[in-house]
Amino acid sequence: MAEPVSPGGIMQLGIASWGSKVLLSAVELGLFTELATGPKNTDEIRERLGLHERSTRDFIDALVALKMLNRQGNLYSNTPETDAYLDRAKPLYLGGLLEMANARLYPFWGRLTEGLKTGQPQNEIKEGQDLFGALYSDPTRLEIFLQAMTGLSLLAAHAVAASFPWESYKSFADIGCAQGGFAVTLASAHGHLSGIGFDLPPVRPVFEKYVAEHDLGVRLRFQEGDFFKDPLPTVDVLFMGHILHDWNLEQKQLLVTKAYDALPAGGSLVVYESIIDDDRRENAFGLLMSLNMLIETNEGFDFTASDCIGWMKQAGFADARVQQLHGPDSIVIGRK
Repeated sequence: MAEPVSPGGIMQLGIASWGSKVLLSAVELGLFTELATGPKNTDEIRERLGLHERSTRDFIDALVALKMLNRQGNLYSNTPETDAYLDRAKPLYLGGLLEMANARLYPFWGRLTEGLKTGQPQNEIKEGQDLFGALYSDPTRLEIFLQAMTGLSLLAAHAVAASFPWESYKSFADIGCAQGGFAVTLASAHGHLSGIGFDLPPVRPVFEKYVAEHDLGVRLRFQEGDFFKDPLPTVDVLFMGHILHDWNLEQKQLLVTKAYDALPAGGSLVVYESIIDDDRRENAFGLLMSLNMLIETNEGFDFTASDCIGWMKQAGFADARVQQLHGPDSIVIGRK
């Protein structure tokens, strides 16, 4: 008789939101930052995080089972991954994205079925608000959003800083720069570079504060602008990170064309996103991110490398290529 197939994978995926919420709550509570100072037992964790006695052991042991914590005897500690990426004091802290997922996106994703049936966003837009208008009009919410964008971009920034041929370039601009994490990473790694953070006016104080904290105000500056209405900065390299997926096809093509027009001969456009593999089978994160664009935007979607290369060539770029980064992101580089 054939051995019966197991329902384990179905069950695990079907209740994956439970595990996700455990991780998101741990980030919200600062658990990984606490454990970065050293291993702690159950009572120490409960007291430091203000947890109820009933919940503490199951909570932290669930994180052990989910491979987010280690346990030796009665002491709990971070894994190498959570220590590197979820300690708020570390330079590669990615928790800003998870904090936003917890505070905003988690309830919106509960309406995914409705979004799949209607094709309509399930966030603030559903309540008659403009997404970016709502975010950019509230300084506190805006800063949380910009910090999340930093978390989403840091791995790509470090990879680009290490692998891009910067010896051939002197200047860059990050289009939709958010807090400035990408620009700061590049400028910190390469002392000859000067850069521009290009974004809407309310972003200026957040960007300038972040740049000042890293003592890079001499080489990095903010330029106010709307990338649909205003010319893009004239620099050697333009970056669009997690920007194109917000918009429909026509708007994507317009932004790529505007980048081509702004660049000098020999300049490059670098697009980095959770780019979907061309066969649409492997990069689950990219496909889920595209569904998140359904939740968050009117017409946005993520795309494959072939899609992006096609837009670049249509705009006039002489050549374009894709490069896989560490993690779910890839970059597509178009050279004028």
